[in-house]
Amino acid sequence: MAVAPPSQETTNSITRSSGPVPSAEVGNAAAQVTSQQQQAQAWTEPDPRPQAFLPTAKTDSVPIPSEKPVALLMPVNPVISAAPQTRMQIYSRRFRDAKPINFGSSSPRKLAVHGVDVSRWQGEIDWEKLQTQGANFVYLKATDGGDHLDPMFKKNWRRAKEAGLKRGAYHFFYWCRTAGEQADWFIRNVPREAGALPPVIDVEWNGESSCKRKPSREHVLEKMKVFMDRLERYYGQRPIIYTAPDFYRDNLRGEFADYPFWLRSVAAHPSQVYPGRKWLFWQYSGSGLTHGVEGRIDLNAFHGSEEEWHNWLARSN
Repeated sequence: MAVAPPSQETTNSITRSSGPVPSAEVGNAAAQVTSQQQQAQAWTEPDPRPQAFLPTAKTDSVPIPSEKPVALLMPVNPVISAAPQTRMQIYSRRFRDAKPINFGSSSPRKLAVHGVDVSRWQGEIDWEKLQTQGANFVYLKATDGGDHLDPMFKKNWRRAKEAGLKRGAYHFFYWCRTAGEQADWFIRNVPREAGALPPVIDVEWNGESSCKRKPSREHVLEKMKVFMDRLERYYGQRPIIYTAPDFYRDNLRGEFADYPFWLRSVAAHPSQVYPGRKWLFWQYSGSGLTHGVEGRIDLNAFHGSEEEWHNWLARSN
C-alpha cells in the first residue's frame, strides 16, 4: 500500500508569525542537560488499553448517520470548585483570512461559537478588541516538553480572563521526554482554576523539533495516556487531544474514543479528513486576520450551538 505524504500543516507552536515577537529566553542550560540525560527514560510509562472506535457526529453537509453533536456526548467531568455559573455573551465571527478556503455547504461560518489559539508568536494582543471580532474562547500555548514555558503565557492567561474570554492552556508534546516529566511541568506552570477550559495535549510530528524520534504507535498511545491521566487527576477535567492529519493517520485512528478531539483541517471538513471521528473543536484556518492581533492567527470553531456551548461549559467545570 502506498504511504500517504506527510502533512504540511503546522501550528503556531512551530510556525513563526509575521507579527512582532517579544524577546525572551525559554528553558535554561541545566534543563537542557537534564533533557538529554532523561531521554533514555522515555519508554518507562505503563501500558494503556486502546479505546473503542465510535461513529462520527452530525455535520451540516456530509451524508453521515444522524446523531447529537459531540458536545452532548462527552463524559461528565468532576467539578474543581463550586464557582457560580453565568452565561457569557457570544460574539459573532468577524475574522478574515489571508488564504480563504471555500468549504461549501459545510463552512465553519455556520457554527455558532468561534475562538482562537495563540502563542508567543502573536506578540502583544488587544484582548478586548480580539473578543469583539468573534474570539469567544482562546487556547494559550503554555509549555513544551519538560522545561520550556511560553514567555507570553502568564500575561496572556491573566489578560484573556480580564477581557472575559473563556481560556485554556495547551502543551506541545515532546517525544524525547517522559510523559511524567511533561505532565509535572505543565502542572507546575498552569494554574488550576475554576472556569478554565480543559487542558489540551498537542500531538504532532514536528520536523522543526530537535527531537527527531518517531515512536511506535504503541509507545505514542502509552505516553499520551500517562500524560492525560496525570492531568485529569490534577485538574478534574478530561484533557482534549489536538492533532493534525498525518499524526492522526499514523497513531490515533480508532483510539481514545471517550476523549474529546480538536482537529486541524484547513482544506476540508473534518468528516472528510478524519472519517468516523467525533470532534469538539475544529481548527479550520492557520491564516486568520483580525483586529487585536498583528499577523496571522489560528481560527477555531466549537461543534455545537450556542446552547450546547453553554451546556458544555457548565459540565466542564
